[in-house]
Amino acid sequence: MKNHHQTNGKSFIHDDFLLESDFAAQLYHNFAAPLPIIDYHNHLSPADIATNKQFRSLTEVWLSGDHYKWRAMRANGVQEYYITGDASDWEKFEKWAETVPATIRNPLFHWTHLELKRYFQIDELLTKKSARLVFEQANEQLNSPTFSTVGLLQKMQVESLCTTDDPSDKLSSHKLIKENGSAVFPTFRPDQTILIQRDQFPAYIGALSEAADLEIYTFSDLLTALSRRMDYFEAHGCKVSDHGLERMYAAEFTVSEADQIFQKRLTSHAITPEEAELYQSAILFHLGLEYHRRGWIQQFHLGALRNNNSRLYQTLGADAGTDSIGDEKQAYQLSRFLDSLDKEDHLAKTILYNLNPADNEVFASMIGNFNDGSVPGKIQWGSAWWFLDQKDGMEKQLNTLSNLGLLARFVGMLTDSRSFLSFPRHEYFRRILCNLIGRDVTKGELPADLNLLGPFVQDICYFNAKHYFNFQNA
Repeated sequence: MKNHHQTNGKSFIHDDFLLESDFAAQLYHNFAAPLPIIDYHNHLSPADIATNKQFRSLTEVWLSGDHYKWRAMRANGVQEYYITGDASDWEKFEKWAETVPATIRNPLFHWTHLELKRYFQIDELLTKKSARLVFEQANEQLNSPTFSTVGLLQKMQVESLCTTDDPSDKLSSHKLIKENGSAVFPTFRPDQTILIQRDQFPAYIGALSEAADLEIYTFSDLLTALSRRMDYFEAHGCKVSDHGLERMYAAEFTVSEADQIFQKRLTSHAITPEEAELYQSAILFHLGLEYHRRGWIQQFHLGALRNNNSRLYQTLGADAGTDSIGDEKQAYQLSRFLDSLDKEDHLAKTILYNLNPADNEVFASMIGNFNDGSVPGKIQWGSAWWFLDQKDGMEKQLNTLSNLGLLARFVGMLTDSRSFLSFPRHEYFRRILCNLIGRDVTKGELPADLNLLGPFVQDICYFNAKHYFNFQNA
């Protein structure tokens, strides 16, 4: 497509986009750009990968389920009918195109044009005026087999990825994926067994009981059922767990106390916040023991305040774009949890993610307490997450980790996305990283040595994650 919006003869997304110096450009083009992608945490649909789904339109592949875009459209005055309602694909896309110019200086502006360029070779700035042309040219390409789910992953050189899966999941899609030889692995996400105060908790335990083929009456039964499901997940390639919590739980407990609280809640009785805290502390501790025993990696995403808008939650359910940054205190309970496992040398490889930027230094310093020399970067501070997943947030995360830890051992970027068009976020991260290093070289704070800094960048972009997650078979 001819580009009508150029700056100094360059399209907006040009070869040196975000790269401010020649050294940064050399780092990116010669070292970072050629590397494959390891996406060790995302929310892609395993069923869509297993069936090699072909998308009917740019709207379906780009807007469906993307709560980042939904939030922006609502903020721009778009009615819900055009976001999650019954409007046609074209009507929804047109409203998104009208919104894009309003996202200037929001990461969505960069992501949008990176995705149009990398997947569809479209240089046009997306506006209401260009919407029809972009929509039609993208839809024409989506008819090609190379734009199926598997084709899109191959196009972006996605070597390995981990989806996010509930313990009760039969993993039938992962079975099909494994038969096809794709390096797509499940992730064990037991949030529903932890969050005991949720209304649906008793019903969920019934579903878990069925999946584990075990009647669950006691806390001990629950642990056995979870262990069985871990066996099942492990047989399907799982080596990673994940947890989405407001904060960590690490109260003193006994198994007997946890059992009494569990049985009380299982019969639909209300429990106190103190009882919930004790149970949650017990289940997290025992899960941590299991992860260590199996050699799994445990991830903790901490600090989201979810489903704030009860009206939209009732209408659309979770992940509708009504979550925000929470202000829970994190340090003390997080320290107690990690120490409770480490004191008996049962602390698994761990990745910690914070959503509140006020906790950056807390998390960056916390990981240093529990690295034990057994594995490089055993305890990781994860990449800038969710609302922090933008240029400023990434730079702050990289700078803070550099100041308080070892950036050289960082396992790098992930998409945390439900969209098959989200993988240019890895490119975005790599460009930001290379530019940051190049900026230090320009200022004389690092040597202009590609033999030193080239492999350093490659490790962060790819090799650290490959070794940390043991993706040697990929």
